[in-house]
Amino acid sequence: MSGFDAIDALLAEAGEKEPLPSAEERRTLRESLGLSRAQVARALGVNPSTVGGWESGRDPAGETRTKYAYFLESARTKLEPPPSPAEPAGEPGAAPAPEPESAVAPRPCVLCGGPATDEIEGFPQHLDPDECVGAPVPQPQSRSSSKQQPSPEPEAPAKPANPTKSARPAKSARPVKSAKSVKPQEDAPGTELIARSVKEALAKHGGDIEAATAALVRRAIPDAMELLDECRRGGRYDIIAHPWIPDILRKASAKGSDQIWEARPKWARPQLPPGRHEVTALDINGAYLSALKTHLPIGQLEHSTGFGHDRRRAGVHLITPPDWEHEEYLPNPLGNRDEPGPLWVTEPTLRLLLRLSGPKYGLCEAPEIHESFTSGATENLLEKFRSALRDARETAIAEGDEVTVEYVKAMYAKFVSTMGESNYNRELYRPDWMHLIRSQAFANLWMKAHRAHEQGLSVVRVMGTDELHVTGDWRRVFDEGRGVFEVKVKDVYGVGRDPEETDDTAEETDDLLAHDVPAHEVTDDA
Repeated sequence: MSGFDAIDALLAEAGEKEPLPSAEERRTLRESLGLSRAQVARALGVNPSTVGGWESGRDPAGETRTKYAYFLESARTKLEPPPSPAEPAGEPGAAPAPEPESAVAPRPCVLCGGPATDEIEGFPQHLDPDECVGAPVPQPQSRSSSKQQPSPEPEAPAKPANPTKSARPAKSARPVKSAKSVKPQEDAPGTELIARSVKEALAKHGGDIEAATAALVRRAIPDAMELLDECRRGGRYDIIAHPWIPDILRKASAKGSDQIWEARPKWARPQLPPGRHEVTALDINGAYLSALKTHLPIGQLEHSTGFGHDRRRAGVHLITPPDWEHEEYLPNPLGNRDEPGPLWVTEPTLRLLLRLSGPKYGLCEAPEIHESFTSGATENLLEKFRSALRDARETAIAEGDEVTVEYVKAMYAKFVSTMGESNYNRELYRPDWMHLIRSQAFANLWMKAHRAHEQGLSVVRVMGTDELHVTGDWRRVFDEGRGVFEVKVKDVYGVGRDPEETDDTAEETDDLLAHDVPAHEVTDDA
């Protein structure tokens, strides 16, 4: 935030603030009117994810707060039942509503979409899994309209204006197990959004591929946020845009860095066996795209001390790393670190070290954990977002559509790089997520290097997120192609010498390994 922005924010906060209902009621009011976040966001001139942040506890400021308060108060008024004390709406003889707030319709269960009767940590849901089965009850929410199935028992023509405890037997929804069968329809809106953006850009620039690609890359960040919001419809968790973060995740200066070590590898094998070797530089496709599947903390980070690790939580950890005694053929999982002693690492780095210290690998001792900042976590928080980008990329590659390929690449790469302290993305401020996703990409690359080593290849270099140099028949270990789970050849070069080579030639080829091979830090994710 610039100095002028800070002054504006201060003056806006100095006046008397418009009262706002609780975060829970904000979401209830919107959903009871059948409005999506995108609709509310358009009316208020903000991003849909900003509305999501307000419904998770963050408050707007200034004129936006005034407009949002007006919307909520108007929504509350619109939902109030008409004053007819003689005969309340609903079935004859029904008990009157015990509390005024019950005029708001029940919120849909985050698991099945039916009317929820209970709430856990702000999420409406059925406590009993058996209640999440049966015929679906039609809901006014637009976000669930694409997921509803026809009901074989349409015996409830209308909901009472004042639902009471007597309405509880009406719980019904489609089974949770049917989620797999509807997954393609859930993913479709995301891929359609990408295809529509590409089509519009090409039309606007008269079919000029370079101009359309450049325009799409420039708007990759807001488009990625729009796609994220679309993919989060009906999700179990709201993404909190600006939670409190500890000082270790704050930059020490504008051009400085925070205290988190991402374990980026930059390693070259000290020595190869005698002889001449052909080295293949492999490019790992979609490194950041694959890394979106990682354990991300859902809510605000909480501090803890001790040596245990709870796999149900994720965050950052202060550890004393173990010694690494395999530098001659495998890089240190911590990357190139010169300073000894404890350091703050991310969840993927810690899990990699714990995995390598286990009985299956036995490559090091377990790290010593001193303290942590963690929250309850899930590995699938960004799964629909990742799947939409992956599917669009795979389709574009199959069809030779390089415009979409470059557009998708810019979306996921810039999404990751701007979710920290960035002026280009003010909607999502999660530097912890940024570090975790990057570290997951590094951990994924390290495991590919280990796989190559285990399969008899010699690992020569490991660089950044996507560069692996090996000798040997790599095609029996990795599939070649442009898919997310495939690799492609970036370069082929020789190192070492045959016995008949002269000393001058030997020096020349040895220098290839030490100096002449370009170190492509990031290619597919740039």
